[in-house]
Amino acid sequence: MKKILLISVVLIVVFYVFKIWVYKPYMWKKAMNNPEQKLQLGSFIFSKQRGSNGSQSYQTHYFIFKVTEIKDNYVRLAVVRQLSEPEKINASDFSTSKEVYQDLKKNIKNITITGILKEDLYTGNTSYTINDYLLSKYSSLKKSRYYYEDITDRKNNSLPSDVYELRDYFSLVYSKDQIIKKGKLVPWTLNSNNIPELSERLSEDIELILN
Repeated sequence: MKKILLISVVLIVVFYVFKIWVYKPYMWKKAMNNPEQKLQLGSFIFSKQRGSNGSQSYQTHYFIFKVTEIKDNYVRLAVVRQLSEPEKINASDFSTSKEVYQDLKKNIKNITITGILKEDLYTGNTSYTINDYLLSKYSSLKKSRYYYEDITDRKNNSLPSDVYELRDYFSLVYSKDQIIKKGKLVPWTLNSNNIPELSERLSEDIELILN
């Protein structure tokens, strides 16, 4: 009986190691060669991330990103989210519910998602909230409240010299190589000397890329 149990445990471990180190990398490499799933400008990235729920326990947070810029080894992402309604403000961590996450994996190509300039997201009495100004400037919001932060006015800018602007520049910027090779979101951060470096400890797994 003990021998059978031991063999079962060994087989489970072998299967797990094979899945993590052989099967998943193979399937990810295959996906990166698929035009509908390879990383490119405009891609949607789906990522489930573990995080605190405000107490001592953890929960899964669901994020959907749009690729807004690719430059060298830098990939800039913007969160895909719904503008709040005036009487119902969305949570501030920019994650979405499991139900919405699953639905968008199936239907994101059929949903209107509007790019909104950062300064416009702060218009009105409450930020990130649908209002007459946004509806008049972005008529597509009448079809859907889904949006992402557009950076058309800031694309291909050189690295700023000001430290605070530099930190803002690297917000939601990840390694292109790590996305393609490992299927991970590994962020660029600034070290104590304000030099960009990859932060492996903050990496998150990518579940799916769609174009």
